[in-house]
Amino acid sequence: MANSQRMRIANEKASKNVPLRGNVPKTSKVQDEKYAVGPWLLVLFIFVVCVSSVFQLIQCIRFG
Repeated sequence: MANSQRMRIANEKASKNVPLRGNVPKTSKVQDEKYAVGPWLLVLFIFVVCVSSVFQLIQCIRFG
């Protein structure tokens, strides 16, 4: 009984895509845009790069 109900629901979802003719989205799930890196980690990385470049400049001026 459960299989026929699941099949009916799947058929209803698929029947909505029939008139689209090739313009069907790859998935019916809503996808959130997620960052590969969290915002705090990105801020930390930028901070480390900026501070290290300042220290490098100071070192070049002092011993240069």
